[in-house]
Amino acid sequence: MNYIPVGQRDDTYDLFALVKRIEVKTSSKGQKYMDLTLGDKDGDIDAKYWDYQEGVTPMFEVNSIVKVRGQLQEFRGAPQFRVSHIRATVPSDNVRPQDYIAMAEFQPEAMYRAILALTDNFKDRDLADLLKAVFEKYKKELLLYPAAVRLHHAMQGGLLYHTLSILRLCQQVAKLYPTVDEDLLITGAALHDIGKIVEMDANELGLASQYTTEGNLLGHLVVGAMMVRDVAKELGTPEEKTVLVEHMLISHHGKPEFGAAVPPKFLEAIILSKLDELDATIYEVCDTYTNVGAGEFSSRLWNFDNIALYNPGRVEHPEPVAKLFDTED
Repeated sequence: MNYIPVGQRDDTYDLFALVKRIEVKTSSKGQKYMDLTLGDKDGDIDAKYWDYQEGVTPMFEVNSIVKVRGQLQEFRGAPQFRVSHIRATVPSDNVRPQDYIAMAEFQPEAMYRAILALTDNFKDRDLADLLKAVFEKYKKELLLYPAAVRLHHAMQGGLLYHTLSILRLCQQVAKLYPTVDEDLLITGAALHDIGKIVEMDANELGLASQYTTEGNLLGHLVVGAMMVRDVAKELGTPEEKTVLVEHMLISHHGKPEFGAAVPPKFLEAIILSKLDELDATIYEVCDTYTNVGAGEFSSRLWNFDNIALYNPGRVEHPEPVAKLFDTED
């Protein structure tokens, strides 16, 4: 993040940042404070504003830009920004929200086209037509949506980025193991997270700040299966093929405790579940490395069973970038 030193003090900075999360909490001493996650294209940081006064301090909108001043500190092994002043930006600041959001490494249109191009080699035209019809119906959302509110691929175009990353893995698995039904595997992988465009509420910048009511009550696995079934009915897709794709969607989280409606029960569904987890894990580890020096450990991470990750430092650029294209598109 772009920390601008203030005066001669080496621990005080100004910072323009996107408000990614904001809550008013009460400390163990009964003091109300503002708990925030601030971010820009380079990453996020937890922040605390201890001088919050109810009814006096304004409540800022999620995905708005603020200017903060404070001290960069460390808390429990992780960086934290202690805010002393906070305000909304004004026109004279010359900042735009789109300059502070993370974006996919590749153009959404290029990723969208690459996914649809995979159907050119399908032997099963029912599955090809189903995949294309769903993508065409929801093209506007697919070009914009992130893959998550936080954690992996939480960026504009992140949903397509995550999807195409898994599809590239699927192609390699199918090449290595001829027994895999590549058409079915690619169809399930391409559609596995389609329900996220209903599960999350994303703005015009491609940022999701919260889950929708339908998302909270049903989740994207079930919602996605419902969306696919609606399109399959319109197309007249054979029922046995529709059910296979639906099963892949509702089972791709692997276990019920991880959100799966049922565990995956055939080869392509099992492969999808494993590759989905693999792609998300690689992204999150590499993203963690960007804030951890070579030969150092991260802070403990709840999404990795509260362990601290080690950066061996053997890769010069550990950023979470997948090679989705052989050449620039």
